[in-house]
Amino acid sequence: MTSFDILTLFPKMCAGAFTESILKKAQENLLIRVRCLNIRDWATDKHHVTDEPPYGGGPGMVMKPEPIFAAVEAIRTERSHVILMGPGGRRFTQEVAWELSHKEHLIFICGHYEGIDHRVSEHLANDELSIGDYVLSNGAIAAVVVVDAVARLIPGVLGEGASTLDESFSSNLLEYPQYTRPSDFRGWKVPDVLLSGNHRAIHDWRETQARRKTQERRPDLVEGLER
Repeated sequence: MTSFDILTLFPKMCAGAFTESILKKAQENLLIRVRCLNIRDWATDKHHVTDEPPYGGGPGMVMKPEPIFAAVEAIRTERSHVILMGPGGRRFTQEVAWELSHKEHLIFICGHYEGIDHRVSEHLANDELSIGDYVLSNGAIAAVVVVDAVARLIPGVLGEGASTLDESFSSNLLEYPQYTRPSDFRGWKVPDVLLSGNHRAIHDWRETQARRKTQERRPDLVEGLER
């Protein structure tokens, strides 16, 4: 069973994401375990303070290292992989999701306020991830995205092993267009090839469409394939 622990100041912000649909069933089937844990529980002072003004001045508050180190050290094992969610991390991609899906225990450290004391990145985290070039109000939101993307790659979670192979980014191409009944909706018809029963022709059409879609929307992915 793969375990995911999300350390955050706002556990309720992410807990609901794991009580529905695929990830709920995966937990019920003991394929994964997901916990959203409150960093404040490891603060030892009277008021459970987790942030302080930054040294050197500047706006906002910075999360203190003590409760974060204490939280990670309380749940970490030899098989744990500790990830700091932050804009300075490596870009999260499907390739990284596959990489992480082979880990037994992922611990996510989620920031808030102005940032996290750099000693967390320097001496505690094994990895740092960013889900995109934009700013979120809380790292827990980003951690939920990563957990969802990783968990669905774990054998048995989706119930159909092949279903992840043709998805967008699995082959560095966006997924081809999908259709279902009715074959004619408001005059918009399903391409004839998909109704032909010719599996080779369907495969070729899908590959062509995937490349065309990727070229139009994400040409950077096509360039990566051609290198």
